[in-house]
Amino acid sequence: MKANPLILLGIIFLFTGCHSSRTKVACVGDSITYGSGIEDRGHNSYPAQLQEMLGKQYTVANFGRPGATLLFEGALPYVKTKEFEASKAFAPDIVFIMLGTNDTQKKSRAHLPAFEGDYAQLIRIYRELPSHPRVILLKPLPAFNYGDTVWISPELITRKIQPLMEKVAFDNRCELIDLYHWFLDKEDLLPDKVHPNVAGARRIAERLYDHLVADTTAFDLRRQLDLPVETHNFHGFEMKSGQLDSVPYHIVMPRHTAAGRPWVWRARFFGHEPQADIALLERGYHVVYYDVAGLFGAPPAVVRWNRFYDWLQKGGLAPKAALEGMSRGGLIVYNWALQNPDKVCAVYADAPVLDIKSWPGGKGIGKGSPDNWKACMNVYGFTSEEEALQAHVSPLDHAAEIATLGFPMLHVVGDADKVVPVDENTGPFEQIIKKEGGTIRVIHKPGIGHHPHSLPDPEPIVHFISEACQIAVN
Repeated sequence: MKANPLILLGIIFLFTGCHSSRTKVACVGDSITYGSGIEDRGHNSYPAQLQEMLGKQYTVANFGRPGATLLFEGALPYVKTKEFEASKAFAPDIVFIMLGTNDTQKKSRAHLPAFEGDYAQLIRIYRELPSHPRVILLKPLPAFNYGDTVWISPELITRKIQPLMEKVAFDNRCELIDLYHWFLDKEDLLPDKVHPNVAGARRIAERLYDHLVADTTAFDLRRQLDLPVETHNFHGFEMKSGQLDSVPYHIVMPRHTAAGRPWVWRARFFGHEPQADIALLERGYHVVYYDVAGLFGAPPAVVRWNRFYDWLQKGGLAPKAALEGMSRGGLIVYNWALQNPDKVCAVYADAPVLDIKSWPGGKGIGKGSPDNWKACMNVYGFTSEEEALQAHVSPLDHAAEIATLGFPMLHVVGDADKVVPVDENTGPFEQIIKKEGGTIRVIHKPGIGHHPHSLPDPEPIVHFISEACQIAVN
């Protein structure tokens, strides 16, 4: 079904003639934006639902064109449609662009090498409008029509379109919203495996609404600290990498900083399963990393983190951080929190090591790691294995004290983890925390081992950290 261009022009006249004082939001895209397959799309497409959420101070217009491609030489280039011309005549203040899904169809794939350049040109066209709109890119939703070799390609959306969009966002300094992971475990909201139903459209609208009304503050960490000039691309966001006291660090900066200047401190395996970090960057969090590899949460690691924390505080980040510990990263986040409870707003631990006897020691049901066990004993200064086994240096040994420190905890674990067994780590830790009155939630992944970490859709992790940090700020 094609939109009537006369109706589009009439809508534009209505918007520009009667609602000039409102913030105008143009939703540019394909059939997902248009609302194909949605009953009463005029009220239930995501632009329509976004209008209802934003209220009378905004005018949201739907410029979706079914079948449209981002590619200028694709099967149906958006830039050659009436909807494109109408979106420009609308003189928007904000433009959401959700294109790329149809570019994975067989008849357009040959032109994918031009995707990056075409997208940059589209961004320039909108930015050069007299209204100079804020342009926000939306990653395409996942497609679940696996095995289809002609229509939409789920693999190309994942392996090709997403990385290209991240590069475009980075190179053109655009905001980028990851709707892909927002739907990765929500196949039920896409009845035909591609297009959202009413509930799915609402989920998109809610995410865009939250982005537009987010409370942000003018803040630039680059100006506060002597950060390197060179900038790297971290999934569309600016990352500064350098060294402090000859130790490598990474600092990833959001496009707009959330009020209170919140931040997440990642421990170990930086960049692995980054979906929660990306989602928090979108919401205005800084994400930082300071290397403590090979230190197993021992006192030298705590000293190192103390130094990095003090340096970051000179830059003006929030006094309390959300600590993120994956696997052996659980050792440093909890051991540092024990020494610095007033600097922690929350701990998110993913398949965390909480007892060195379990890993790397391998003194229980897990196989451990003999080489890492030797290194661990050495960094702690143990002269014998007997001394190591009797020592109380692990988070599990101090769980009762951790329970009293006041910050909430979230653990995500695979119930079939044979590397860091739940029964030797999170299981007994959770029991002690709850017994002593602490706050902990454990998300179990049935049948999952040590990998993959995180969750396909990181919403529970993001909600936990956001809520905890907001409470800490207030």
